[in-house]
Amino acid sequence: MKVRHLAIPLLAFLMSAPTWAGTVEVEKGKDIVYTRTKGNCISCHMMPGGNLPGNYGPPLVQMQARFPKQEDLFNQIYDARVKNPLTIMPPFGAHRMLSEDEINWLVEYLYTL
Repeated sequence: MKVRHLAIPLLAFLMSAPTWAGTVEVEKGKDIVYTRTKGNCISCHMMPGGNLPGNYGPPLVQMQARFPKQEDLFNQIYDARVKNPLTIMPPFGAHRMLSEDEINWLVEYLYTL
């Protein structure tokens, strides 16, 4: 009897849980965050699971709330100078440090934070 009563709330929770593009994209994005020769976001940003984070940029938390449109977060990573010419954030896309696919994967991962 107890198992049957738990099934409905569990099913409701699973159906309401956020979905992302896929675990492969999220894992690729996470790899970029921590890879020193790629994004290396942790060197400037504090984020969950990061050791020895930098404090130049804002903490990377609640990213969906801060950037409701994935396109806005993509553009911020691609070239933050568009919105803030004085930014110290590298223009990862404009300077071809990351490909557009890599930035999309990064956005997918950041949306899990």
